[in-house]
Amino acid sequence: MAALNFLMPPRFRSDIPVVPVVRLTGVIGATTPLRPGMTLAGLARTLDRAFAVPRARAVALLINSPGGSPTQSHLIFRRIRQLAEEKKVTVLAFIEDAGASGGYMLACAGDEIICDDFSIVGSIGVVGGTFGFPELMKKLGIERRVYTAGDRKVMLDPFQEEKPEDVQRIKAIQADMHEHFIDLVKKRRGARLSGADTILFSGEFWTAARAIELGLVDGRGDLRSILRERYGDKVRMPVIAGERSFLARRLSLAGLFGGPGRAGFADEIISALDERTLWSRYGL
Repeated sequence: MAALNFLMPPRFRSDIPVVPVVRLTGVIGATTPLRPGMTLAGLARTLDRAFAVPRARAVALLINSPGGSPTQSHLIFRRIRQLAEEKKVTVLAFIEDAGASGGYMLACAGDEIICDDFSIVGSIGVVGGTFGFPELMKKLGIERRVYTAGDRKVMLDPFQEEKPEDVQRIKAIQADMHEHFIDLVKKRRGARLSGADTILFSGEFWTAARAIELGLVDGRGDLRSILRERYGDKVRMPVIAGERSFLARRLSLAGLFGGPGRAGFADEIISALDERTLWSRYGL
């Protein structure tokens, strides 16, 4: 059969190496029907398909994310590692513009991390923010009325005075999440890490040269060049695309013609601003 390989289409030939590519792009976890962020639910089938490609030499992750939900970041990370171990396939992570915060957590699912000279890498930390309007409320003569069962049910309400105990509580939660993030990076990167914890896990971010020096990244390059260098010029790199949901397709179509899809226009604007804020944190 091997002698007849040249007669077969490239995708069926056993002598041509294959490395399926999965794009992990955008904010993690922030979703609206027309602006879906990355979630495990949205990526599960794509990842399953990528790791099911016959005779795959590796699976490549093309990452471009400023972060987002820590929970969804971790769920996607875990699914990739589970599939890699089940299929015994090497995972190569390629960072484009950014692999920051939750985006770097996704990159840690790779057995090797490669980035561009100008990629933003790191930001290993936890951040949260809100606004406060109590003085404005007083000036406008507006009274805030909240009724709860449970002393801690309302925390950091932007329309009430900030309470020190609420700030202490949220910081404790952030510290716990930060410790889990640190443990994950240490387990995945191991002895390759060469910087002090106070630098690596400060929330700071870097470009390629410093990220390599600190052991957060293994090398520089782009997906096509690296894969051709390792697996030959004929290597196939099929992009395993995700599928848009039926609801998203319907709402998108309705929005084009001013139908029901327009009702969520304000939500889309807010979602876009939130996403823009995440990217602008890294100067992108």
